[in-house]
Amino acid sequence: MANFDKLTLSGSTDGRPILVAATSSPGTTIHTGSTTTTTFDEVWIYAMNTDTTARKLTVQFGGTTSPNDEIEVTIQPEAGLVTIVPGFPIKGNATALVVRAFAATANVVTIHGFVNRITA
Repeated sequence: MANFDKLTLSGSTDGRPILVAATSSPGTTIHTGSTTTTTFDEVWIYAMNTDTTARKLTVQFGGTTSPNDEIEVTIQPEAGLVTIVPGFPIKGNATALVVRAFAATANVVTIHGFVNRITA
């Protein structure tokens, strides 16, 4: 029987939002997956742009190879939380997969979210 545990994003401090400081690859670390190959992390990411101008956000999902690992979204100004990653899984790997993000401008996009860790 599988176990489900709801976790904060590992790049977060106590579940607080993660400020995207990076403006190029590799991005700010959002979450680091497991190193156990039978573990899956279902990743949920929401973003908010506090600037008065729309900003492009790039999420690097498990790697930094463009465009294979990248999700690009333009976040409108002061639009509230926008769903960026709706529960996509990353599988545990001997070398943990890392979810990162960078934005067109530093320190105006914040990431919120959680992980459902599924273990066998």
